[in-house]
Amino acid sequence: MKIYNSFTRQKEEFVPIEKNQIKMYVCGQTVYDYCHLGHARKSVVFDMVRRWFIASDYMVSYVENITDIDDKIINRAIENKEDINTLTSRFIAYMHEDFDKLGIIRPDLEPRATEYIPQMLNIIESLIEKGYAYQASNGDVYYAVRKFVGYGQLSGKTLDSLRAGERVEVDTNKQDPLDFVLWKASKQGEPFWESKFGNGRPGWHIECSAMSEELLGKNFDIHGGGQDLQFPHHENEIAQSEAHNSCKFANYWMHNGFLNINDEKMSKSLGNFFTLRDVLDKYDAETIRFFMLRTHYRSPLNFSHDGLSDAKGGLTRLYTAIKPYTINKDEHIDWNIGYASKFKQAMDDDFNTALAISVLFEIVSQINKEPNQQLAELLVMLSRSIGLLTREVKEFFNSSSKISPKLIEEQIKNRQIAKQNKDFALADKIRNDLLEQGIILEDKPTGTIWRNG
Repeated sequence: MKIYNSFTRQKEEFVPIEKNQIKMYVCGQTVYDYCHLGHARKSVVFDMVRRWFIASDYMVSYVENITDIDDKIINRAIENKEDINTLTSRFIAYMHEDFDKLGIIRPDLEPRATEYIPQMLNIIESLIEKGYAYQASNGDVYYAVRKFVGYGQLSGKTLDSLRAGERVEVDTNKQDPLDFVLWKASKQGEPFWESKFGNGRPGWHIECSAMSEELLGKNFDIHGGGQDLQFPHHENEIAQSEAHNSCKFANYWMHNGFLNINDEKMSKSLGNFFTLRDVLDKYDAETIRFFMLRTHYRSPLNFSHDGLSDAKGGLTRLYTAIKPYTINKDEHIDWNIGYASKFKQAMDDDFNTALAISVLFEIVSQINKEPNQQLAELLVMLSRSIGLLTREVKEFFNSSSKISPKLIEEQIKNRQIAKQNKDFALADKIRNDLLEQGIILEDKPTGTIWRNG
């Protein structure tokens, strides 16, 4: 098995620290609002990775943290006039609801930052003793970035280029503009914890160093997250942990690519920001998962209506292929032969789901040519190794369309009337409204027909 290591910028043979066991840490959500599509992609990607390790006979210890204290959380709680724990617990529950629908297995451990304050303070104290951190006159404790040799190796950034580019906020309390906060002195009305540095709360970066060490050890196999976390978050984690423990932090770094909306970066200012809950209200959850897995995890993913419609059609092909069969779900896979071998080669090459899914469609084509019970079972088992075809066929087709055939036919008639009246805007709107509900219209010489997308 080969994994692209973001730290070395190349594919490397994966060798776990302990034979057949994998310790994996993935940066999770800051819980003050609903999860958005970027969060969903990250979680689908690393759920796929975890599932494939399990299918490959590894024992996986999977940790994904929850940030339940930071400026945004404090500000939102003040706005809502509620305590922080009530706010964060509510959005953690929403996150679980949404991720469960996407077929994401919950982490083995899901630590909350506020549960690991003592461990964070121990690391901060160690960094001060070793000369890597200092307390400023305002009570904040900062990490002295220039003291850590090798800072910037993960992101490929140099200290001089960072400073020249003025990418950091100016803070007169810092010894160097590049230094980042480990402990924030408390302000009036904010939650705080007691410490030898004074009352305060942790900075963002220190929490992952503390939780990963406490739960997985000083050195573990894989650290993952979205590409946006590569700098500064993951860079700062390395600096903290390796200065504190004097050993390598994570052996492999994995980052999933960005998610765009209709070829533009998702942004509230552009009006193309969607929560996962928004999208789940309109689209089948497994279709969303299938759509995300059709693209290699490191590549940018363009989220669009057309792409989702195409994904629905592809997923329907998979379910249609197994529709005539009763599937034995406990059948053993021989990974050394035929389609299973091709699928495994794709997945073992840095989790190439795009190529692996093309193998699934090769199996579908073969089943369509010559019905085959064993191939149908293989199709299901391979798909389930990455979290697809997890439903019963009847359940999938019952959920494919949320609109009755009678209403569809009525809308087709309304569209035809609109076209006759040359109201093409209305005709297009009817087509698009149906498409959003998974119904594709096809204009034929004999009239308009419809099918599930």
